[in-house]
Amino acid sequence: MPRKENRALRAILTVVFVIAGMVVGGIASSLYNSLLEDKPPWLENYLAGAPPSDASKAWAVLAFVVAAGLTGFLVSSVVYRQILAAQEALESMSAREKLALFLGLVFGLILTFLITASFRMPVSLTVVIALLLCYLSVAATMSIKEQLRFYYPGAPAEPVEPEVPRQSPKLLDTNVIIDGRILDICRTGFVEGPILIPRFILDELQHIADSSDSLKRARGRRGLDILNQMRKELGMKVTTFDPEGIRLPQEVDSKLVAVAQHLGAVIITNDFNLNKVAELQGVTVLNVNELANALKPVVLPGEEMSVTVIREGKEPNQGVAYLDDGTMVVIENAKRLIGERVDVIVASVWQTVAGKMIFATLKEEGVTGEIQPPTQNAHPARQRRRA
Repeated sequence: MPRKENRALRAILTVVFVIAGMVVGGIASSLYNSLLEDKPPWLENYLAGAPPSDASKAWAVLAFVVAAGLTGFLVSSVVYRQILAAQEALESMSAREKLALFLGLVFGLILTFLITASFRMPVSLTVVIALLLCYLSVAATMSIKEQLRFYYPGAPAEPVEPEVPRQSPKLLDTNVIIDGRILDICRTGFVEGPILIPRFILDELQHIADSSDSLKRARGRRGLDILNQMRKELGMKVTTFDPEGIRLPQEVDSKLVAVAQHLGAVIITNDFNLNKVAELQGVTVLNVNELANALKPVVLPGEEMSVTVIREGKEPNQGVAYLDDGTMVVIENAKRLIGERVDVIVASVWQTVAGKMIFATLKEEGVTGEIQPPTQNAHPARQRRRA
């Protein structure tokens, strides 16, 4: 932060130091001319010629006054900067530090008065002793500033500033870029810190965008467009870099995990397998699918809802419906009601990493007991495969 300019103070210091320098220069010129006229023995060997004329004396006075005035001007600039620095340091001090500084100066001046009252000494020595004692006293009181509340209960408390955690960089997986939901998540402000795109991820996106398959080509171009929107529309810091100096394996997911370990970064993905591999290697993962599942409304057993039966289920007489957020609802004895909207009562909820399944019964039949989920590996939402 630039320092505040105080033009009045600068002008006063400039005038005072320039005038003081000119006065000192005038005194020095008088001494110089006197030496030239008197020619003392220790200086006589270095001087030659007739005594200085009045013109040379005037030039000497002018030279001394101008040189001393310029010196005063330069000194005033240095003093001005030091005063501003001291002012900033004083303003940045806490109330307890200011109190310790004040007490130290008071103790130093008191000790100086006691010493000078007991012993006769020249003014110059008194000033030196005062500066030394004030410095030592301030250093002593600043070292015990934390204990001031014990000695002086009225001392102000030191404000406790919360520790601000460092924002870890985020690495985006190819899947999550193509998926597109990361753009909406970033738009809401839930993703903080710089976003890093390794070169091999960008190369993979480019390869997909250049594919001969029209679907893959559209997905790849969509991913590139999303990165451009994040950088231009949202103004986020999206940086593409070459991970040099890192030993990378051949597989893309393993490369991403290795880069995250090296940089201490967080991986954002929607790939279930990459999520598990990264967690096993101690890398923090933000899974977009888990975020979407966490934002789904909570459904408790016994609640009623109205759904439309879409298709038959895997078990006999089961019907399957879906909520607006895509959650699968398995309804007992609803196979005969496919295509109809029915009222159901939630019997149980099965939460998995891949999503949530709701088991329900028809309202007209009531809840006869908790329905157990199937034992086979059923996933309510298919994992997105890599392009």
